[in-house]
Amino acid sequence: MAILEATKIHKSYGNRFNKQEVLKGIDLSIDQGEFIGIMGASGSGKTTLLNVLSSIDQASDGIVLIEGHEMTGMKERELAEFRKRHLGFIFQEYNLLDTLTVKENILLPLSVSNVSKKEANQRFQAVATELGIHEIKDKYPNEISGGQKQRTSAARAFIHEPSIIFADEPTGALDSKSASDLLNKLSEMNKKRQATIVMVTHDPVAASYCSRVIFIKDGQVYTQLNKGEETRQTFFKDIMKTQGVLGGVQVEH
Repeated sequence: MAILEATKIHKSYGNRFNKQEVLKGIDLSIDQGEFIGIMGASGSGKTTLLNVLSSIDQASDGIVLIEGHEMTGMKERELAEFRKRHLGFIFQEYNLLDTLTVKENILLPLSVSNVSKKEANQRFQAVATELGIHEIKDKYPNEISGGQKQRTSAARAFIHEPSIIFADEPTGALDSKSASDLLNKLSEMNKKRQATIVMVTHDPVAASYCSRVIFIKDGQVYTQLNKGEETRQTFFKDIMKTQGVLGGVQVEH
């Protein structure tokens, strides 16, 4: 069942005398429990698409539905409320508050909900354990590694059990071991929690953890790959081939 449906999404910047069309009529459907990768060369529109799908930015034209709610028709206050309850975000730069501990950062989304203290602690125990950061719960962001910061950011995205988690280059600032640790955890949580994850990445290794990868070229969907029963290694090779055709950088492994 589709949890997100986007129809004829256009996004332009500038005015009619100097208009830049970034998204050019994208149609997209994402099912509950999918782990979706969005790839494309720099300037292809992949981050703009993520921002429009997640309501960070507004489409110039078209419709975005999440769980049947039309995002494109909502007022700012409605959108803020919807984001708070239904969407989770993981950004490249962590966006943690330095004055709060790891646990306090993770619990932040629940501070604006009606979740009891007991349930909040139960959720924290579960998500922090799954992401392997429970033992650092009392440390502050400046006392932990980049990989631990990003797993804290991921825990904060999962804590309020959102309908969809949007991740923008979540491994972009991490070394390869921290990146694979994070991606393995996201993949496990995707399967265990049936969490729907939509991730923009330029990295074919990161994309190989996804169940489906959508390639964007010049503001349109160019093609997509389904992992199916393939191994991650085989899927990685398929992604590399497609990226090569798209004009992406070939990486030898």
